[in-house]
Amino acid sequence: MNVECPTCRKTVKWTDANPERPFCSHRCKLIDLGAWANEEYRVPAQNVSSEDLDQLDQLEDDTRH
Repeated sequence: MNVECPTCRKTVKWTDANPERPFCSHRCKLIDLGAWANEEYRVPAQNVSSEDLDQLDQLEDDTRH
């Protein structure tokens, strides 16, 4: 099966022989890791209400005792 390298878009074979998959090279893998570290990518999240935070605090307190 062929996939596209997420960094450079080069076609890559998805096999056990390619330890860098889905990337085409170690370089592309490191570029992607750097982008995550620099917060260029983000995972969407929902805002948490103060009510929910209070409930979480209460659960934490309950589990400690």
